[in-house]
Amino acid sequence: MYRYDEFDEQLVRERVEQFRGQVARRLDGSLTEDEFKPLRLMNGLYLQLHAYMLRVAVPYGTLNSAQMRQLAAIAEQYDRGYGHFTTRQNLQYNWLKLVDVPDILAMLADVGMHAIQTSGNCIRNVTADHLAGAAADEIEDPRPTAELIRQWSTLHPEFEFLPRKFKIAVTGAEEDRAAVNVHDIGIRIVTNDAGQVGYRVIVGGGLGRTPMVGKTVREFVPREDLLDYLEAILRVYNRHGRRDNKYKARIKILVHELGAAEFTAQVEEEFRVMERGGPEVAQAELTRIAEYFAPPALEEREEPSTALADARKADPALELFAQHNLVAHKVRGHAALIVSMKPIGKPPGDATADQMRVLADLAEQYSHDELRVTHMQNVVLPHVRLDDVPAIFERLVEAGLAEPNAALITDIIACPGMDYCALATARSIPIAQDIQRVFADPARQAAIGQLSIKISGCINACGHHHIGNIGILGLERAGRENYQITLGGDPGNATALGERLGPGIDAEAVPGAIEAIVDTYLDLREGPQEHFLDVLKRTGPDPFKPALEAGQEAANASA
Repeated sequence: MYRYDEFDEQLVRERVEQFRGQVARRLDGSLTEDEFKPLRLMNGLYLQLHAYMLRVAVPYGTLNSAQMRQLAAIAEQYDRGYGHFTTRQNLQYNWLKLVDVPDILAMLADVGMHAIQTSGNCIRNVTADHLAGAAADEIEDPRPTAELIRQWSTLHPEFEFLPRKFKIAVTGAEEDRAAVNVHDIGIRIVTNDAGQVGYRVIVGGGLGRTPMVGKTVREFVPREDLLDYLEAILRVYNRHGRRDNKYKARIKILVHELGAAEFTAQVEEEFRVMERGGPEVAQAELTRIAEYFAPPALEEREEPSTALADARKADPALELFAQHNLVAHKVRGHAALIVSMKPIGKPPGDATADQMRVLADLAEQYSHDELRVTHMQNVVLPHVRLDDVPAIFERLVEAGLAEPNAALITDIIACPGMDYCALATARSIPIAQDIQRVFADPARQAAIGQLSIKISGCINACGHHHIGNIGILGLERAGRENYQITLGGDPGNATALGERLGPGIDAEAVPGAIEAIVDTYLDLREGPQEHFLDVLKRTGPDPFKPALEAGQEAANASA
């Protein structure tokens, strides 16, 4: 993984001391909250319902054991003993005191971390496929490209005050696990007819109040031209993006209003006439960065792991875990191991300080000192020997991290909702917990198969409900929490936005409605291999609509 050089180190240290002075002036009253707000947001610090929240950047989701241990130490010393993994592959602390934040940032700097550009109208944390460097279907590891973009975009003078926040995702695999089509810019590493590796660039995706799927503006951008092409896109956005109405300020609105063809034409013209940054410099820098992401020395095995096979036969719990939480690795004899941060009945994405230390220990001992945060709010050990899986599983069981539900119905994404967020209009975490309890039986989950549920507590869609197979949006209606159910969302290659099933329902009715939807799916599917989305496409939404009324009736009966 990438290591900060002396320039990165100096930048981060200077920012810490700068913010220390700003915090001191806020505490002594020299700065009002209105004056302080833009300064704290530049350092990833939010004022939530109950306390300050700090969003820590985890570029493209990659951590080492020392960084994870430092995150645990901060959680223990300054928070309530836990942190929260987010859909942007970051980590958040929800219960901080303002006076402590400069010391927390200094602790992050000690391990090459920071909170710069995790907020504000700038280019946010660049995300990537959480199986980067390990996936069997990978064309190329996307992290060197993501790191190149991170370096280019950090404190870029043209892009520090964009019309609105800006999100970029990169994938290098055939299967899109980074949801590139619903980002401001999505980048897919591809090969052209000549066998050259370059980039397909997608612009104008996004969720929130006006969800949209991005449009391809260029099928192939050569490696050496990527940064210049991205700069051309951002210049067009900076030129035309709305600054008078934040609800119409995202680039997706600009692409929609100009039309994809006109937007693309303006980008191409800007790219043609702009002074280039130097293709040879960009290529040289990408080559330098790529050296930091050289794959670990993994010993390829021809024969299957008898140790794992024997252990799976002897332990039904391990068998379930191996079925759902192991992902094929490009090197035989290895796997990427998904650690679910969704134990039944617990807040999705939360990890205690002790659990973070266990993850750090496992990464150091079994995964070449690497961890990945996923946009599903889970953690991955990317390079695990199959022979070591039984020992890892035993440690995960002890730590309460062995839930065998990766990509199953209880692997629910949920934003913090009204439990923490000042923008939320409804709860998310309790809804997720209630649904988990309905489907807690591992055998029932396995019978249902892969099915994603995503929950947002307001229209901003931080829980990505638009691209959940089943999406849940919490709103306020006449003083009560009201939840809209959508069906058909898909974040992958065939990106789709869910369609609303019917009128909103009360919070108490949601678990019963979801159960009725799932039962309807099981009745309709033509064999266990037919996915929920395939059934929905075949039948349409009508067979699922009675589920909303069934959920409300079940809630009334239990009241």
